[in-house]
Amino acid sequence: MISIEDLYGVLCAVVPLYVTMFLAYASVKWWNIFTPEQCSGINRFVAYFAVPLLSMEFISRINPYKMDLLFMAADGVSKVLILVVLLCWANFSRRGSLEWAITLFSLSTLPNTLVMGIPLLKSMYGDDKEGLMIQVVVLQCIIWYTLLLFLFEYREARLAMLKNFKGSSSSSSFSNSERSKGSFKGVGEVLGSCGSNADEVVNVIVSTPTSQEITENVNTKVAPDPQQFRSMVAAAVDGDDKEVHLFIWRCVCCTSQGFCEQSVQVLRKEESMKRGVESEKTEGIENNTAAISSLSSVMLLQILKTVWLKLVRNPNSYASLIGLSWALVSCRYGIMKPQIVDNSVTILSKAGLGMAMFSLGLFMALQPRIIACGNRMAIYGMLARFLAGPAVMAVASIGVGLRGTMLKLSIVQAALPQGIVPFVFAREYGLHPDVLSTAVIFGMIVSLPITILYYIFLGL
Repeated sequence: MISIEDLYGVLCAVVPLYVTMFLAYASVKWWNIFTPEQCSGINRFVAYFAVPLLSMEFISRINPYKMDLLFMAADGVSKVLILVVLLCWANFSRRGSLEWAITLFSLSTLPNTLVMGIPLLKSMYGDDKEGLMIQVVVLQCIIWYTLLLFLFEYREARLAMLKNFKGSSSSSSFSNSERSKGSFKGVGEVLGSCGSNADEVVNVIVSTPTSQEITENVNTKVAPDPQQFRSMVAAAVDGDDKEVHLFIWRCVCCTSQGFCEQSVQVLRKEESMKRGVESEKTEGIENNTAAISSLSSVMLLQILKTVWLKLVRNPNSYASLIGLSWALVSCRYGIMKPQIVDNSVTILSKAGLGMAMFSLGLFMALQPRIIACGNRMAIYGMLARFLAGPAVMAVASIGVGLRGTMLKLSIVQAALPQGIVPFVFAREYGLHPDVLSTAVIFGMIVSLPITILYYIFLGL
């Protein structure tokens, strides 16, 4: 049973974070202390110095050789399960889309573990659980944010490829269509001119372009009225029938006994042109298939290059790698961090948590409204963040064998508010930033009571 002292300890750890966020919000929204330009400068300081140094300081304190593999497996399995389900939905459902699959993956799997999770869960489950949260942060920075970047870049390259392919296909289709219409028009003109001095009619059945065969069936009939003939030709040429019936009169210009030589020569010429058009279409399809295959490999290389360049420019990547490298070396050889280096890092890292919350408050104040995406999308986002994510995490944790306090910790950790980094990516790539911003802002407001409810419910 959860005691009053336990709840008070949780509030003592979390309420100061909300006080800092409220002061930042009020300083812009009501007190006009900071301008938008000044807010941007504060946010850049937090992004490039405070949070990376905070990450490095936390990560450098863990022991990588004693990581909880079951807990990491549960976290990884839950994220993979959600990603597989979303990608299947995007590819096999008529209502699915890659764009919403990426957004829902961000909402349901990437919480704000560094800023909110460490102080909150330490107060709930003890100081020894801080190491688990730091391990989750390491995996988020090194694996899951990299995967998220890959998905964003894949979407960009896919859209560019489809746009180029559609442009080339429409141009080719227009050219083939024009040639086909011109060839049938020529046949109609010749037939019409030959029909003026006719006394017999020859019914020539031209098979469909797919079969590429011409069957000539000569039948002697009474010649119809010339005007009726022209209507029949127009219907045969312009119709969508699988067989085109061309009626050819024998006229005085003909030397053959059965039909008009001039008409048949033109007919054979036009059939040859049709075969050329079909051959050109087949070659175009083969060329497009080869181009798509070649473009796919080029696209993959370009995506990997872009992801690498973005990770190289991301200070959080450096912070995670440096902190993890130092943790590996220090734990392996027992080397202590020099005091001068430790003080140089902690002088800013100690301000990192407060500055991160202050930056969140500034971001909230600069938005035109807290719920930027509308009430309906906000509800869907909250369901993905606080219901779907913890539910899948519970299934994955039970599946890998977590029980007791570790199971409760994994579920509560999945119910933390939305992470800030996915919103930064969404804004950069222009993919539902309003949904992610609402999840960050509104999630910070409702996360404390929701997390406490999870804590109380799991503790009963």
